[in-house]
Amino acid sequence: MRERAPGGRWVLVGIGFAALALSFSVRAVLGLSMPAIEAELGWDRSFLSGASALALCVMAAMAPLMGAAVDRHGPRRLLAGGLLLIAAGAAIVATGRSTVLFLIGFGLVAAIGFTAVGTNIVAAAVARRFSEGRGLATGIATAGATAGQLVLVPLVALLAAGAAWRGGFAAMAAACLALGLAAWAALRGEPKPAAPSRQEADAGGPAALLRSPVFHLLFWSFAICGFTTTGVIETHLLPFAALCGFPPLPSATAYGVLSAVNLAGMVLAGWLTDRIDRPLLLGVIYLARAASFVLLIGLGPDIRWLYVFAVVFGLFDYSTVPVTVSLAASHLGTARLGLAMGLISAGHATGGALGAFLGGVVFDRFADYAPLWAGSIGLAVLAGLLALALPRRAPQPAAA
Repeated sequence: MRERAPGGRWVLVGIGFAALALSFSVRAVLGLSMPAIEAELGWDRSFLSGASALALCVMAAMAPLMGAAVDRHGPRRLLAGGLLLIAAGAAIVATGRSTVLFLIGFGLVAAIGFTAVGTNIVAAAVARRFSEGRGLATGIATAGATAGQLVLVPLVALLAAGAAWRGGFAAMAAACLALGLAAWAALRGEPKPAAPSRQEADAGGPAALLRSPVFHLLFWSFAICGFTTTGVIETHLLPFAALCGFPPLPSATAYGVLSAVNLAGMVLAGWLTDRIDRPLLLGVIYLARAASFVLLIGLGPDIRWLYVFAVVFGLFDYSTVPVTVSLAASHLGTARLGLAMGLISAGHATGGALGAFLGGVVFDRFADYAPLWAGSIGLAVLAGLLALALPRRAPQPAAA
């Protein structure tokens, strides 16, 4: 198949950006809607947190398979199909009233879609299409994970404020359906990855990856990343804001500020990835994230402090992604980058599931999130130390 002109690479970046914007917004809507769902259906915080944790467990199980699929087939089927699954799952949540349907819709159907439309899938596809400027292109594409929330989450908050949370999920379902069809059309002709040689396949197989110290440093630091972002902040920041007495719309606006800064942080991290010491950059990001959690401990009734946290945390939130992808590409190779990032993202999702579930348990037990914030500080410091232990230079290929 003839390869597209270089401009086609940026079509992929744009589609990946938009797909992640919708995928992550659907996930954020659950956290925003928790108080309204509890009030209407009588479900407790542990159940709703458990549904989020179930989705993350499904994502952890599916991530390596999806990563291998993008290595083999390219991104078109995964992005388009994943968006359609998210649309179906969100529609089930919007129309259902039973716990079983809620778990099936969000925890299974949508979760499989979230995995197909994951940062690892978009990042691996983009990284393989760029040799120069890889960090910046990956940073721009994966910034969609936060960009959509800048606009969409505050809009959904207007519905949640009136207890019309179902309308938020229905709107997300329609948007995902439309973009899924558009992605299928726009990515027609996207070149499939070249088949790896036997030597490349053996070097990039799961067993070889699991023997690599670099893989483990990236895996465990990214697992902690999942705990402190997807699990803790995406699931519990807005319920925590409600606990502090802040209204839904100002709280969601603060989340939008976090997303805006997050967007800038991801692009900036991608730009820096191409220019400075990457292990040092990754370590600094994790350590700065640890410091940001201090702002949540003892957060008073002044909502301005929530906005301060949003700015500080947002700068160091998903900025780990382009740095981690770049290190995986250079140190583990591009022949099985999808598989490597799938396994690493499985760790991220597992950490996220643990953070989401433990957050609910902590709240139900203590009626407070302070122990969760304290634990997140310690784990983020550990992730920073793991990142700083990464080798500065990529291993040189063995001579033929």
